[in-house]
Amino acid sequence: MEILKNVVNYILNLGGPVFVPLIMFIIATIAGLKLKKSVMAALTLGVAFSGMTLVVNYMMDSISPAAKAMSQAFHLSLNAIDAGWTGVAAITWSYKTAFLFFPLLLAINFIMLTFRWTKTLNVDMWNVWNKIFTYVVVLYITKNALYGFIVAGIQIVLELKAGDMFQRHIEDLTGMPGVTVPHFITLFAVVLMPLNKILDFIPIFNRPFDSAALQKKIGIFGDNTVMGAIIGVLLGFAAGYSVSKSLNLAIQAATAMTLFPMISKLFMQALSPIADSMSDFMKKHFNNREVYIGVDWPILAGRNELWVTVILLVPVMLIFAMILPGNTVLPFAGIINLSFVVAALLLTGANLLRMLVLGLITTPIFLYGATYFAPIITNLAKTTGTVKVQAGQQLSWSTFEGPDFRLFFAKAFNGDLWAIGASIVWLLVFVWLYIDQSKIALPSQRYAYPDGSTEAKSSTKVETKSTTTSADTTGLDLDDLDGMDFGGKSKSNKATKKETGLDDIDGMDFGNTNKR
Repeated sequence: MEILKNVVNYILNLGGPVFVPLIMFIIATIAGLKLKKSVMAALTLGVAFSGMTLVVNYMMDSISPAAKAMSQAFHLSLNAIDAGWTGVAAITWSYKTAFLFFPLLLAINFIMLTFRWTKTLNVDMWNVWNKIFTYVVVLYITKNALYGFIVAGIQIVLELKAGDMFQRHIEDLTGMPGVTVPHFITLFAVVLMPLNKILDFIPIFNRPFDSAALQKKIGIFGDNTVMGAIIGVLLGFAAGYSVSKSLNLAIQAATAMTLFPMISKLFMQALSPIADSMSDFMKKHFNNREVYIGVDWPILAGRNELWVTVILLVPVMLIFAMILPGNTVLPFAGIINLSFVVAALLLTGANLLRMLVLGLITTPIFLYGATYFAPIITNLAKTTGTVKVQAGQQLSWSTFEGPDFRLFFAKAFNGDLWAIGASIVWLLVFVWLYIDQSKIALPSQRYAYPDGSTEAKSSTKVETKSTTTSADTTGLDLDDLDGMDFGGKSKSNKATKKETGLDDIDGMDFGNTNKR
C-alpha cells in the first residue's frame, strides 16, 4: 500500500502538463504512430496545456484585483474566505486516502470499456482530486467511508457517460476529432437542462449568438480582441480604477482573448494525429470500435464565448454575494466561474445569450453551495494541516463545483428522504440530458437566422480532418492551420463568529496548482 502511495505521489509531482502528454505518448505509440510524430504530438500537447494554464492564470490575475476592488467598493465583509478551486484541490490532494482513487478510476473505466458501456478512455488523472473531494464530503455527512467510495464511483461513471454524450459537440466546437471532456464540471448541465429548454420557447434565444454571429451583427466590436478590450475597460471603471489602470486592464483582457484561440490550435495540432492513429488502431484490431480520448476542459478554452460569459458574471456574483440572505462567502479566488461556464458552453452550443441568462439564474446556487459546504472545507483544511484557518474564519470556494450532485447524493446516503427523491430526479434529468444531447443538432447547425440560414462551423471539422489525415504530417506546424478558427468562428453553517475582508487572506498560501 505504501508503494502505491509513493507511486501516486510521484505521478502527481510530475504535474498535469507532464503526466498527460506522457500518457498520450504511450497511447500514440501503442496505436502505431511513428516515434517522431508521437514525440512531437506529446511535446506539443504539453506546450498547449502549459500555454493555456499561463493564459488562464494571466486572465485570473488580471481580473481578481478588479474583483477585490469591487468588493471593497460594495463594502463586502464576510467570514468565509474563498480559496478557489486551486486551494481546495491542494487541500484535497493532502488527504490520507487520496491515492486509492487512482485505481478506482482506472478499474471503473476499464470495466466500462470492456463491456462497451462507454467509449471514453479518461487520461485526465489530475482531476481525480474531484472524486476524492466527493468522498470527503460524503464521509463528513454520513460518517461512512464505504458510502464515500460508492458516490465517488457513481461520479466516475457519470463523467464517462458525459464524455460520450458531449464528444460530437466538442468536436464541432473545436474541430478536434476523437477527444472529449469527462470532467465533473460538465455535469452541472443537469441543472441547466430544464432552464435551457424553457429558453427554447423564446424566439430570440433560437438565433445564432456565438462570437462569430455577434461579430457579424456588430462588426469590429464583436472581434475577440476588441471585445476583450471593451469588457476589460468597463470592468476597470466598475472597480473604481483610474483611466490609465482601466486601459491597462483592457489590454490585459484583450491579450488573453487573443491568445486563447491561438493556443487552442496547439491542442488541435497535438491531438489530431493521436486521435487519427487511435481510430486506425481500433478499426484494425477491434472491429471498427470507436474510442474517445478523455482530457481536461482547457481544450475548450479557445471558445471566447466562455471567457466573455465568466467575465461579465464577475460583478453579478459580487452583487449576489452582497444581497443574498444567509450567504457567508466573499468571492475572490474562485470568482471566475468555470464550474458553470463549461457545462453552459456545451449545453447551449456556445450561444452566448443563453449562457449569460443561465449564469444570471444559477449564480445563487454556487454561493449558497459554498456557504453550506464551508464547514466541510474548513474541517478538511484543519484535518490535513494544509492551510491554517484563523479562529472565527471559514474556508470555502465561491464557485463550488457540483453543489447539487454532492449535496443530494451525500444526504441520500445519509437516509434523508427528500435527498433520495432529489437524487432520483437528478438521475432522471441526466438520462433526459443524455438522450437529448445524443440527438440534438450540432452547435454549428442548431440555431437559425430568420431566413433559416445557419453558420457553417462544421466546415472547420472537415478541413481539420483533411489536414491531419494526409499521407505525411511530419511538417505540420501552426502556419498550416492559418485561416482555420478553433476558438470562436462559427460556420468544464453555521453562524459566523468574525467578519473578515479580502485583506485577511493576504499571505495565505492555498497551494496554487498548475492546471484544473
